Amino acid sequence: MKTIAITIEEEMLERVDRLARVAGRPGSNRSRVIREAVRNYVALAEQKAEGEREAAIVRRHRDRLKREGQALVKQQAKL
Repeated sequence: MKTIAITIEEEMLERVDRLARVAGRPGSNRSRVIREAVRNYVALAEQKAEGEREAAIVRRHRDRLKREGQALVKQQAKL
């Protein structure tokens, strides 16, 4: 684990400290709250980026997917 320095607004720091106190878990402190927040933010950002990549792929292949879907519906209707 690395130690880093960040600049943060006083109000936000007070909110982080308040959250650390409310957590009430052993070892719950400012650093832990910030690590968890960063971990959650990074995971969310990665999921969003993956969703955007997948949406771009679908948009690129939209017409072909539509044709294939229509063909499958026609095929199923014949059965």
